[in-house]
Amino acid sequence: MTGRGFAPSAERRQTRPGSRSQTSLLGLGHFLPQGGEQAEETEHRLGLPAGWIRERTGIQRRPLAGPEEATSDLAVKAGEAALADAGVDPGEVELLLLATSTPDHLLPPTAPVVAHRLGLRGAGALDLAGACSGFLYGLALADGYLRVREGPALVVAANVLSRRINPGDAKTSALFADGAGATVVGRTGRSRKLVAWWVGSDGSCWDDLFIPSGGSRRPLTPERVGNGEHWMYLRDGKALFRRAVLGMVGAGRNVLAQAGVSVAEVSWWVPHQANSRVVEEARRRLAVPAEKTIQVVDRIGNSSAATIPLALGLVSDRFQTGDLVLLTSVGAGLLTAAAVIRW
Repeated sequence: MTGRGFAPSAERRQTRPGSRSQTSLLGLGHFLPQGGEQAEETEHRLGLPAGWIRERTGIQRRPLAGPEEATSDLAVKAGEAALADAGVDPGEVELLLLATSTPDHLLPPTAPVVAHRLGLRGAGALDLAGACSGFLYGLALADGYLRVREGPALVVAANVLSRRINPGDAKTSALFADGAGATVVGRTGRSRKLVAWWVGSDGSCWDDLFIPSGGSRRPLTPERVGNGEHWMYLRDGKALFRRAVLGMVGAGRNVLAQAGVSVAEVSWWVPHQANSRVVEEARRRLAVPAEKTIQVVDRIGNSSAATIPLALGLVSDRFQTGDLVLLTSVGAGLLTAAAVIRW
């Protein structure tokens, strides 16, 4: 790797062959807050030309949490739905992994709160700060857990990104949204098998999308808050677009190689719903037909790690038994991940 280019290597991150994987998605759940903002409303608020947001992002509406709703509230709703869909009693769950970039508090972690409210009765619980790739990282970690434990485990991705964006910044305020998705994973399922997964990173471009202050590097001060350093900051949109596309494509190719299948064998591709332009360019480079590509960003916006489980929950009725489903993501960090599921 040279400079800030993104060239993930499959050889450095081997997963077990798909034929040996026993981990299955036992149930799916999702939750979208009732509040939201139409693209036309956002354009009016920001003084943008009519159609500006849809043309550049594909977003028509962004779901937004209400004043009293926090990440844990959304996560609990999605988790409840996934447990019900799986027919799993909360007391059976051994591990909860919560992928979020917007915890309820900086301390303590939010996952134990969600586990308590779901009635998981002493299950392990951990926050994953994996940005937009957090859900697929969660699947990978849950798969590793289930190699040595019976499970089941609950993987939830939830974000209230509306609390992390500057309302006056068109580059972020027009894009990011709130929502949650979840899946129960275990070794008892007869379908929706996790065939293979791949994860990667490139920390050389960590500042493409970041929050300048609020961590140990630059603690918050009144002056830094006054400068807006507690908001999400997109440094170079064109560079991030290019890296997002390359990261998504690289992760997809690597996981397909690990699974021993070709793009032509993929029944459905469910990418992270970054925005429609990223998805379309990655689709073209991966050579996935448009009719096999799942895009729901128009109605859910970009809720980071939550977009893939949200998309699965919203469109899973399209999938047939035996379908090969490719999942790919790329997010701040940069973090990439991909998975192949045999429905």
